Amino acid sequence: MNAAELSAQLSPWHLFLHADIIVKAIMVLLALASIASWGVVAEKLTRFRSLRKQADVWLRQLGNGRSLSALSASLHDRATDPFARIYSAVIGEWRETHRHHVDASSAGADGLKERINRVAGIATNIEISKLQRGLPVLATVGSVAPFVGLFGTVWGIMNAFQGIAASNNTSLSVVAPGIAEALFATALGLVAAIPAVIAYNRASGELNEYANSLGTLTGIVEVHLSRLIDTGEALVEAPESGSSQHGRPVAVAATGLASQGA
Repeated sequence: MNAAELSAQLSPWHLFLHADIIVKAIMVLLALASIASWGVVAEKLTRFRSLRKQADVWLRQLGNGRSLSALSASLHDRATDPFARIYSAVIGEWRETHRHHVDASSAGADGLKERINRVAGIATNIEISKLQRGLPVLATVGSVAPFVGLFGTVWGIMNAFQGIAASNNTSLSVVAPGIAEALFATALGLVAAIPAVIAYNRASGELNEYANSLGTLTGIVEVHLSRLIDTGEALVEAPESGSSQHGRPVAVAATGLASQGA
């Protein structure tokens, strides 16, 4: 066998076609895992980048002393924005309290502040949980793929040695294809795992940054509402179409967030 023929036998496609059925299955599994992880990478990084930019817009608006009613208008029809849903849940509790004419004394005001704080926390946790979906795929591929590839390599080398023993020939033309098929599985495992690990770390960092932005935004809104509660000002108008939970109790409002944007 000349060098050209040997090189053709060592091409990735040729290695796949002539691999053992178990090794083929492992290669296909690793290829699908790689495709799935890249899909998650594209969706998450694009989504986080967009959300972070939008959060910066809300921070600038609130930092410029913009009123909550003006913020409500900006959040109108932004049902896919996590902060819009958190804001809607918080204002929903505010509206519900006023609708039931809850005690406006100091104790009642403190109770409203506490409920608003809890609603903001619950809604934020729900939104962060939604944004975490897909990240376990990257973590799983990054941690498991190398071992799956290694299993394919071990299996392939066992078959290669059996073939060498059966042929009673240890020439390079006999040994190289079988060993290359086995090592190709490990290579695919690393190709799937390395980008997944890098993307997981990047996406986790992006998510943490956005979670911090959400915490800042909800904290500013709570301060504004606390000031309005203490001064006894009128009800803040919330965007009617930004959420379907206006006028509902806080438990229902927060639960309703879990079913949105799934």
